Amino acid sequence: MASDISLGSATRTNLLSLQTTTGLIGRTQERLATGLKVNNALDDALAFFRARNLNSRAGDLSAIKDGINGSISVLKAATQGLESIESTLKQMKALAQSAISSPESSTRAKLASQFNELRSQVDNLAEDASFNGVNLLKNSIGAFRAGADFLTVKFNERTENKMINQLVVSGLKSTDFNSIMATSAQATGTYGVTTVWGQTGTAAIFAINASIKAIDSALVTVRQSSQAFGTNASMLGIREEFTQNLINTLKGGASDLVNADLNEESANLLSLQTRQQLGTISLSIAQKSEQSVLRLF
Repeated sequence: MASDISLGSATRTNLLSLQTTTGLIGRTQERLATGLKVNNALDDALAFFRARNLNSRAGDLSAIKDGINGSISVLKAATQGLESIESTLKQMKALAQSAISSPESSTRAKLASQFNELRSQVDNLAEDASFNGVNLLKNSIGAFRAGADFLTVKFNERTENKMINQLVVSGLKSTDFNSIMATSAQATGTYGVTTVWGQTGTAAIFAINASIKAIDSALVTVRQSSQAFGTNASMLGIREEFTQNLINTLKGGASDLVNADLNEESANLLSLQTRQQLGTISLSIAQKSEQSVLRLF
């Protein structure tokens, strides 16, 4: 029966030290390759799972930040639409004031035609002021509109107490929209082929003054709505910046837990390689010592 080959104490010690050094070199090379000192739960379970939780929350907040950014665009589209509507209403008011100072009924009738054309553009501007399918000026229900769309903006990943964790921006109500659209056929409508503005006597002046009054009311509604949307957009901009800073903080905290110091790891690798070379030399010396003992026999 063959007996097991036994190694000398010095050889076994040097071999074990060399194996340990080789393992450390492999770990250091992995850290340099990945840039991480914690690559899996076996390296450091606590740091690994804490970093994963931080990165998961950062990912959730990143999606929420995208939602906030999109909501700001919705508000900007609505504000830009209101600004264009305001400019159009001012032009309509100028036409109405010109009509009052024009004695000829034919001139007033032409001004009424231009007025009506601008009036149709107000409705078109409100229809087009949408972003990603959300329109805070009008909705797409049809002719009998109950109001505009709603914009719901989430602020964080929590689901409890939604009143605090989100913002709901209401679009124009039907009464608000009707106020803007009050410059309608009642003021500039037609009786047969003759417009109201083109009539003689006090009827035309009364109709024109009614149009100016309706425009003034519409301008108040437009300016108030524009201010409200602008305030909400500014607030969401602050919230977006805060969310981005929080995401950076979470990612930075996760990196601190698992990222490797590449300068330190490079120095460790050089030190370990030197130790490996010395270990190889020590193992060789130990083997030569055993061979010298063998020669005595």
